[in-house]
Amino acid sequence: MLHLIYILAFTILAVIAVANLIRNLIMFSFDRERTYSTKSSMSSNGYSGSRKQFVPHPELLDSSGNLIKEPLLVMRSINVEDARQQLDALFEASPGQKSDVQEEK
Repeated sequence: MLHLIYILAFTILAVIAVANLIRNLIMFSFDRERTYSTKSSMSSNGYSGSRKQFVPHPELLDSSGNLIKEPLLVMRSINVEDARQQLDALFEASPGQKSDVQEEK
């Protein structure tokens, strides 16, 4: 008997969840089709306030302010030995490395 109550409760919860999902999808599709027309006054230069100008993120601009059109992340593959040598070089060049060697002696 207790198993039937659990099955009934979870079935009701599943139906409510699916109904909520369908309702949200319908509402989002209506919001997407809706056009937002705002009545804004014309500014002094003649452009309306509702028209947005594309402003790129600062990381997408080079030093002269032009838009970068190349990939931002380029990864090259290196083998394990090269990576180990680079990490060892960084470790030995770190400021704490010299004091650790002197303390061990």
